[in-house]
Amino acid sequence: MVKLFIDPGHGGSDPGAVANGLQEKNLTLSIAIALRDYLTSHYQDISIRMSRTSDQSIALSERTRMANQWGADFYLSIHINAGGGVGFESYIWNRQFTNKSRTQQLRSTIHQAIIRQTDWRDRGQKEANFHVLRETTMPAILTENGFIDHQEEARSMRKSNWIDQVAEAHAIGIAEAFHLKTNTAPPTQNGQTLYRVVAGSFIHERNAREQINALQNKGYDSYVLPYREQNQTYFRVVAGAFNQRSNAENRLKALKNDGFDGFIVVV
Repeated sequence: MVKLFIDPGHGGSDPGAVANGLQEKNLTLSIAIALRDYLTSHYQDISIRMSRTSDQSIALSERTRMANQWGADFYLSIHINAGGGVGFESYIWNRQFTNKSRTQQLRSTIHQAIIRQTDWRDRGQKEANFHVLRETTMPAILTENGFIDHQEEARSMRKSNWIDQVAEAHAIGIAEAFHLKTNTAPPTQNGQTLYRVVAGSFIHERNAREQINALQNKGYDSYVLPYREQNQTYFRVVAGAFNQRSNAENRLKALKNDGFDGFIVVV
């Protein structure tokens, strides 16, 4: 069993990078939840915990404490870049440490898979003295997924499938790095079926964020997934993605019992 700790960067009073009407904290959370759902739906023998599953402030020291206390096998910190560049880069700690060779190996596999899956410009495999890389006792990497202040990349971040593409790219890299076995699933022309439970679709993103807060108060993790139809962008609130339709139907039933309308989208 691989124990993966996913850390969506920033959150709460710390929005991270802000540009082009986007906030880093929202994008990182959406990627992290989509990644968690993809991994648990598609692969066996993986256990996942997250530093946050909603828009909340969590100190860096608390994030690493949670991962260390749990005994995670791998720590992944997800970020969006800023500063006028373009493309993807990843980081490990820039000092000598016990498991550096293993960390380099895992990072290289994941980094290369993300570049291969996204076709982003490769800005390199780098090192830095970031807290989450320094204070974790397990191999840890930090990914910077595009530039929020680059107009074209920000435009991509608003597209309906961008979150899923980034999450899937990370998942494929993690699966390759840890040799995860895939789950069996009903075949489709794209390989596998995923049943996504949508608990609301909104024209304004702020309304989708309010729905996420309401779902969180009832114990449901969710994320925003933009969806474009007839020249209009809608912000869907995804409250689960499942490999089996029966599991999606059970989630939809539970949501309705708690007062949330929803529907299932087959991917």
